[in-house]
Amino acid sequence: MRIGGMEAAKVDELIQTSLDLGIDFYDHADIYGGGKCEEVFAASVARLGIGRDKLVLQSKCGIRKGYFDFSKEHILTSVDGILKRLDTHYIDVLLLHRPDTLVEPEEVAEAFTTLSQSGKVRNFGVSNFNPGQIELLQASLPMKLQANQLQLSITNTGMIDRGLTVNMKHNNSIDRDGGILDYCRLKKITIQAWSPFQYGFFEGVFIDNDKFPELNKVLGDLSEEYGVTKTGLAIAWIQRHPAKIQSVLGTTNPDRVRQVADACKIQLTRPHWYEIYRAAGNILP
Repeated sequence: MRIGGMEAAKVDELIQTSLDLGIDFYDHADIYGGGKCEEVFAASVARLGIGRDKLVLQSKCGIRKGYFDFSKEHILTSVDGILKRLDTHYIDVLLLHRPDTLVEPEEVAEAFTTLSQSGKVRNFGVSNFNPGQIELLQASLPMKLQANQLQLSITNTGMIDRGLTVNMKHNNSIDRDGGILDYCRLKKITIQAWSPFQYGFFEGVFIDNDKFPELNKVLGDLSEEYGVTKTGLAIAWIQRHPAKIQSVLGTTNPDRVRQVADACKIQLTRPHWYEIYRAAGNILP
């Protein structure tokens, strides 16, 4: 989502680095850079001579200026725009970006069926949905929803907190998402973690941030023990969860991509996972 204003050579380096490290899944959205990010990505792929079969492309639609729109017309029009900007005949995954309270599931089903039968979209999912919203939509769909993209990082652990503080008089025990973590595991829906390095809602990166001294001390100590960076540990912490969560890096820094790739080779112990969780200010009963 941040490549729209980058120099062509920098974008090329970012994509080539990730591919060299075995990362082939790229997440887009029609609103990123007003569509420019998809165009910039496609131009880089063309310069690098990367075959379409070497890439797994995902994009999202449904956010419009001032409102959300899951109408059949908007979904179909959005996908045509995405395909044109990405210079491809199909995308591997389409996500509905944020819940539209005016959604008519039957209309979404018509749009998804059209896209599937035409070969324009191979898989479908959602983003920032709770269990009830997924159930409502899934009831009308002929295909299974494959993914749900949700905010998750060491400092944004809402989907984890409630399950650890069940029936307690504590803010962490408040049900804010309908138990989306366990729901997705039960339904075999892949959770994709967005903003894995951010705290708050795009307020900044928590790594080496003075606002999180205890967390950074623990990350620093463990980074030496595991032989990876703090950045790598931030992803290793997410990857350690048995829900098999995919991390959407959102980075434009090739070095950070390398650090993450290194961290994918390790697995945190259970005590270390909980130590990081507590260091971020979370409680255990």
